[in-house]
Amino acid sequence: MSRFSLDRRTLLSLLHFSLLSALLMLAPTHCLAAGITVAPVVGDITPVTVDYLKKGLHSSALRGDLLFLIELDTPGGLESSMREIIKELLASPVPVALFVAPAGARAGSAGAIITLAADVAAMAPGTNIGAAHPVSFGEQPDKVMARKILNDSAAYAEGIANRRGRNGAVAVKMVRESLSLTADGALKERIIDLTALDRAELLRKLEGRVIRRDGRDIPLHLTGAQVTVRPMSSVQNILEVVGDPDIAYALMIVGVLGLLVELANPGIILPGVVGGISLLLALFGFEALPVNFAGVLLILLSIVFLIAEIKVVSHGLLTMAGVISLLLGSLMLYDDSDPALRLSWSVIAVAVCSLVGFTLFAGSRALRALKLRPTTGQEGILGEFGKALTDLAPQGKVLVRGEYWDARCDEAVGVGVAVEVIGIDGMLLMVRRKA
Repeated sequence: MSRFSLDRRTLLSLLHFSLLSALLMLAPTHCLAAGITVAPVVGDITPVTVDYLKKGLHSSALRGDLLFLIELDTPGGLESSMREIIKELLASPVPVALFVAPAGARAGSAGAIITLAADVAAMAPGTNIGAAHPVSFGEQPDKVMARKILNDSAAYAEGIANRRGRNGAVAVKMVRESLSLTADGALKERIIDLTALDRAELLRKLEGRVIRRDGRDIPLHLTGAQVTVRPMSSVQNILEVVGDPDIAYALMIVGVLGLLVELANPGIILPGVVGGISLLLALFGFEALPVNFAGVLLILLSIVFLIAEIKVVSHGLLTMAGVISLLLGSLMLYDDSDPALRLSWSVIAVAVCSLVGFTLFAGSRALRALKLRPTTGQEGILGEFGKALTDLAPQGKVLVRGEYWDARCDEAVGVGVAVEVIGIDGMLLMVRRKA
């Protein structure tokens, strides 16, 4: 009985020791994982950028990072995406620094407002920031609505700047007057906190800096911290490429064309494969874009019109309807209140010409096929030439297209004489001497 108690106590002790060892092993790993995460952001601000930064900030918070550093180079982007990113920056438990770099980079339009929202804003020499005036394309809003949009954008920028202790008046000028500043000008106007040549110098200057968050001061102790660059994942990179409005639109057109060619000529395989992949990539890209499905339906309707033109003789009316539907659908495909979502006219022109060209080509081939004489059946043998295998007086045997036939001729024809088929009666050919 005492031996059993001793064994049980021994087992419990071993279990406690194992748990303690596991905790001790995990503790240094967690400490080593905490450091500085660098997130490069290059190009337009899109929903893909939102997803990338949101996941990066979440992972950084779980690791307990000392700093989350965004290296920015953007001409601007979607206002909705900009506001989503700013919400994430303001709510992040990890201090966020934003560095407009390298030399030649810019934080334009939406990028300028995002820069204002960071705990620490820095720029490299040779960069610029600003020009955040809201821009509309397509149908222009009336004066009252335009003034509302401008006032809302200006107040938003001023509020973000004031929250981070930056110059709200200059932030308003960036919006109302499209003011753009160099790195030195932005530092002088208190839009950013410091300038640095590169990332290493920026981290040295941030060492010991105190930032204020939620009413408390947080000192940055970055010396010796491990710097980890976390670029976009492969899926995000693909989505970033196919999420470009022009590319997603072009992929959709290529996909439709490929499937049309495959359906018109079953068994080619390659057009169907290319078309299917292109269409799936287009749908993948549309997930990252504010797509107007009325535009998508108009484009699909234009495809129906163009296919019908091949089958129905409409004297060009269906082609014209398809072109108009395609143009309207292309213009309505995206929300064009932002310049980043404006479809290029050259891309639209290429798409329209490609689809119309395919329709005309397919229609001409169909018309040519209708004009060709039959090559099979009774009609197919009419007009064929052969030769007499026996004397036709008036009936005998002839060889036509490699086949032996009974034949009848109204005139006498000798063996080996060339004949022409002029009719058929059941299995009996009516022939005459070849002219």
